[in-house]
Amino acid sequence: MRRFIVTAFRCVIRDRLKFSPLASRSRLLLVMPEWTGMGEESQNLELCVCVPARNEAKRLPILLSALAAQDWPVPVRIVIAVNNSQDASLEAIAQAQRLHEGRIDVHTLDVTFPEELAHAGSARRCAMDAGLALLGDPSRGVLVSTDADTRPPPRWLANIVAALRRGADMVGGKIIIEDNEALPGPVSRLRSAWDRYWETVRKIEDALDPVAWDAPPRHGDHTGASLAIRADLYVRCGGVPLLKTGEDQALVNAALSKGARLAHPLNVYTFVSPRREGRASGGMAAAMNELFELAGKGEKPLAPAFEHWRERALWRRHLRAMPGGAERIAAEEPFLAPMPHDMVLELSP
Repeated sequence: MRRFIVTAFRCVIRDRLKFSPLASRSRLLLVMPEWTGMGEESQNLELCVCVPARNEAKRLPILLSALAAQDWPVPVRIVIAVNNSQDASLEAIAQAQRLHEGRIDVHTLDVTFPEELAHAGSARRCAMDAGLALLGDPSRGVLVSTDADTRPPPRWLANIVAALRRGADMVGGKIIIEDNEALPGPVSRLRSAWDRYWETVRKIEDALDPVAWDAPPRHGDHTGASLAIRADLYVRCGGVPLLKTGEDQALVNAALSKGARLAHPLNVYTFVSPRREGRASGGMAAAMNELFELAGKGEKPLAPAFEHWRERALWRRHLRAMPGGAERIAAEEPFLAPMPHDMVLELSP
C-alpha cells in the first residue's frame, strides 16, 4: 500500500505512468500514446477496476465481494484510492483481500488531499491514474470506474468487454437502486416517471440519429459508478479533470470530443445505494436529496417537451454526416441554448 500526503497534483509526460512521492508531493508521470480508436480486436483485454473511497469501511466489503464473484477468468485487478479517511477502510480492504484470495488483486493507496483538492475529481483521478500505471500495453488496457457504494452483478465486467469488442471505446452502466434499500412510494414514482421520460427521449434519438455502436434497446447512464474507458483513450483525454463535481461527465465529454464511441448496453449495470449522505458533492446523494425534496412537495416537475429532443436529434444527425461530425457535436452541444422546461412530467398513480 502506498501512502501519500498530496500538496500538489500535476502531470508530467514521460515514458510510463508511475507514482513518485517526492518531498511530500505525489507526482504522476503519464504516457501519451497516439489513440486511433478501436483498431484490431483484442482477445486479451487487460482490465483494472478503479475506486475512489472516503470513509467507506462499511460499503467496501460489499463491493469487493461483488468483484470477487465476477465471471472473470483471472483475479480482478482493483485500485482503491482511500482518501482523507478516518474510519477502518484500510482494515476492511485487507480483510476482504484475505477472504477472497485468488479472486481479487487489490492495490490500495492511502492519500490525504489538502482541502482545495479533497473532492471527487482528485479522488477518481488518483484511482484511475494508478490503475493506468498497473496496465501493460495501453492499447489493450481498459480502466473501469466505479464507486465504493456499488454492487455490480457477476457479468458486469464480461458484458463491458463484450460491448468494447462490438466497437465501443467507452461503456456506461445503468444505475439501479439496491432492492433492499427501496425508496418511499412518492420518491419511487417520481424516479419511475423520469425513467419513462428518458426512455422516450432515447427512442426519439434512436429513430432519428441512430449509431451502430450504441444500438437500441439501451439505457442512458454513463457516470463514475459504472464507466469503462480504453486506457489509451483515457490518456489521450488527459485523465479525469480535477473538478469538485461532474468529473465523470467531463471525462466522457473529453473522450467524445476525440471521436470516441460511447455505448449503453442494457446488460451493463450496477446496483447503488440511495443514501442521502454522500461522500462527494453533486453525486448520487445529491440527486437523491433532490428527488426526495420534489416528492415531498407533491408537485409535478417540468421537463423539456419531446419536440425539443426531436429537433436536437436532427441537429446531431446533420452534423454527424459531416467530416469530423461526432467531434463537432461534442464540442458544440454544451454551448447550445438550454431547452425550455415546458412539459409536465406525468406520474403514475
